[in-house]
Order: sequence, then structure tokens, then C-alpha cells
Amino acid sequence: MIAMILAAGRGERLRPLTDQLPKALVEVAGTSLLERHLAAVRAAGVRTVVINLGWHGEQIVERIGSGSRYGVDVVYSPEGDDVLETGGGIHRALPVLGSDPFVVINADVYTDMPIPLDLTEDGALAHLVLVPTPAHKSAGDFDLVNGRIRNSDQPSLTFSGVAVYRPEFFAECSPGRFPLAPMLRVAADAGQMTGSLHEGTWEDVGTPERLAALNRR
Repeated sequence: MIAMILAAGRGERLRPLTDQLPKALVEVAGTSLLERHLAAVRAAGVRTVVINLGWHGEQIVERIGSGSRYGVDVVYSPEGDDVLETGGGIHRALPVLGSDPFVVINADVYTDMPIPLDLTEDGALAHLVLVPTPAHKSAGDFDLVNGRIRNSDQPSLTFSGVAVYRPEFFAECSPGRFPLAPMLRVAADAGQMTGSLHEGTWEDVGTPERLAALNRR
């Protein structure tokens, strides 16, 4: 399996820290989020990692290089100044992600979850890892019912930013800039996504305050 780490975003909520630094290189206890993810996918047996590049992407290339010192082969998917959002970024990388299911990880999460390496059921187009909704969010994203991702009026769980997708999930997409969230909603209504719940460590490192609290811990 190939992994993709989404690292192109500017990290607006982490400013001013991310004014001169890509959010993927923000450090927790002296190690960048991106390097933690590289260690996790390597431990799971993944050898090829695609990293998309946007804001200060050259710093990521300089730090990570070929990936050899992390035990992986890194392929970069540059997006330039016009970052393609999550959906567009994944779609652009499809030619290097191959024809098999692949795992996608948001660079700006901190977690101890095992990397999911397959889809739990034949016929599913995606498998999302959900987490209990953190206190800083007013509502969750989805519910998990008999192993399937569902939409609801009062969803109790939050999408962790870690998922496995089949390339076919993006079959109807066109190149360009587009978000992933509406596609997940449609797929949930169609019953096309399985899910699992991770109740261990997970943090969305989205603000300076949450980053500081994580470092204190």
C-alpha cells in the first residue's frame, strides 16, 4: 500500500507560527508532525509515501529529501501557489498512488492510532477512522452504525483525517481545486464507506493554544 500525507495547506489558524513554516513541520516535543507520520507509516510496513506540497513546500523537500533516512521512498506532488484543497490534492496525485487502495493522512494531526492498511468490506469505496468529538468542536461529523459511516442530524463522532480510499472514489472528479468533505457526505448517504473508531491519543493541532497544550503534556 502507498500512503499520502496531506501537507500543502498554509495552516492559517496556526499563524504566526506558520507564516514562515509549513504546518507539517510544526514540532511536538521536538519532532515535526510530518516526521512522526513518516515513522508511523514505516512501522506499519508502508514503503512509498506521497507528500503534496504547497505553502513553503521547499522546506519540506529540504527536511525530508528522498525519505531514505526514514526508511521510505518519498514522491512529491507539488501544487504551487494554488493549493488544490484536500480533494483536488488527492486527485492530482492519483497517477502515483496506483490502482490499489491507499491511505491518506492529514499532516496536522497528532495521534498514536495504528495506520489502517485495508478496507474492511468488499465494495466499500473508503474507510474512515473516526474519533470521539473533542471539546473544542461544537458538533461531530458522522455516526458509525454497524461498521458503516452515516450522516445524521446530531453526529457524535469526528473524522480523524486518516482514511483509506479506493481510486474509484475519485472516478467522477475533474482536475482542479475542490474539497473532500462534500464527497464524503454523498458517499455516507450512499452507504459506500466503512469506518472504525479510535479512542486513543488524537489531537487536531489546529491552533497555537492546542499546540502549546500538547507540548506541555
